[in-house]
Amino acid sequence: MTSIRISEPRSKLSVTALLLPEKAPENAAFLTAYLATPRVVPGIHAMWTGPEISCPVPAADLEGQTYARPLPAENATLTPQPGDIGLSYVPQRMWGGNPNAIFDIGLFYGQGARLLFPIGWLAGSVVAQVVAEERDQFAAACGVIRRNGACDITFSLVEASNG
Repeated sequence: MTSIRISEPRSKLSVTALLLPEKAPENAAFLTAYLATPRVVPGIHAMWTGPEISCPVPAADLEGQTYARPLPAENATLTPQPGDIGLSYVPQRMWGGNPNAIFDIGLFYGQGARLLFPIGWLAGSVVAQVVAEERDQFAAACGVIRRNGACDITFSLVEASNG
């Protein structure tokens, strides 16, 4: 099973999230392709969605990439739960006329999250979940990020060995 390692040193964020390819195959394929090499993505506490650290994939990381195509809502939710890693896709020109599509990796760490944006409700795909035993540390670290402001979050794939 493939996992994603998510880390940010200043907040002591360091968790593993299990990818859910059986529930969100196209979204999991996007993340697997995008994270084929470890990525550092800017993260900031979300303004509208509640307890979420929003990590929009930089447009430069998407240019000319075959994985940067429209994504369906899979394992969809409007109310992500603590520990959910969501992938939200917003088509080009939908949000404020932005010429680029938006791919946002959401780290949901507390109760009461909702995917209500200035453009309206937007179902996101739950593409991974933080392992249960790391959720308290995940929530604490995300709280530190909320207080500290913008940061750089490192995402990398971890392949589990069978043996």
